[in-house]
Amino acid sequence: MNIRYVGDSALLVEVQDFRAAQQLRASINRELPVGVRELLPGYNTLLVEFDPLQLDAAELLQRLPESMQDSRFTVVARTHDIEVRYQGEDLEDVARLTGLDITEVIRRHSAATYTVAFLGFAPGFPYLVGLDAKLRVPRLPSPRARVPAGAVAIADEFSGIYPQATPGGWRILGHTKVVLFDAARASPALCMPGDHVHFRPAS
Repeated sequence: MNIRYVGDSALLVEVQDFRAAQQLRASINRELPVGVRELLPGYNTLLVEFDPLQLDAAELLQRLPESMQDSRFTVVARTHDIEVRYQGEDLEDVARLTGLDITEVIRRHSAATYTVAFLGFAPGFPYLVGLDAKLRVPRLPSPRARVPAGAVAIADEFSGIYPQATPGGWRILGHTKVVLFDAARASPALCMPGDHVHFRPAS
């Protein structure tokens, strides 16, 4: 574990992988020190934002290794079953790049159990690990100016779902009607780090 200061009100903790980042987040969150504002997991990092008037950085720095070793707290994971209409703009290209037929691309993509490694890029955008290795394809050479909300896409080792209409360079396999982000909800993001996702082809 490596810890770096980010300004005077945050620490960036570098860990082995996203599982370690989520474990550390769960440990800190269950015994949240006064003054900690937010815990933001990345692929292999955890950003700990705190109020320097309430919490001394040196004290927090000392406590983090102890939290890392505390295995009492586990990530509470939910499972999301998301229906997908596999008629994406890049489905044929993915089949061509992988040497698979379209039916096999859909079968492999929907057969996997994905884990939300972290959220990023846009509010509520889940970076999902667990993609079949045969489906790993590069991003588009040039990103699209607009990808619609609900687009289910892949790039490199990740699958993901676009919560809003935004530019994007991932290859779109299909679309879902599930709302990934709603600021009016108590928890705006549907998928949180550690959650599991299953994709189900629409009938």
